[in-house]
Amino acid sequence: MSAPDFIVHDAEDTVGVIVKEGIAANTTLSGWVMADDSRVEIACIDPIPLGHKIALGDIAEGDTILKYGNDIGKAVAAIAKGGHVHTQNVKTKRW
Repeated sequence: MSAPDFIVHDAEDTVGVIVKEGIAANTTLSGWVMADDSRVEIACIDPIPLGHKIALGDIAEGDTILKYGNDIGKAVAAIAKGGHVHTQNVKTKRW
């Protein structure tokens, strides 16, 4: 089994974390779900840098983003499944 392109910590997470350099748009990525040791594949629609997040499903504006089983903020724009999730479309709920 090859090394994953992204990791998902909790089954409820809405994003995975990219763990490989050079992820290009229009590629199929393999992810490892740590919670149950399963694999998932997602069509990546954006280039995504190492350490950034990929949307595991469609995320609507205003939706809560879950990473590592925790609320890390809300979507300030719609994010399509396989899209790059970062500061351009997610903000903290603190302000």
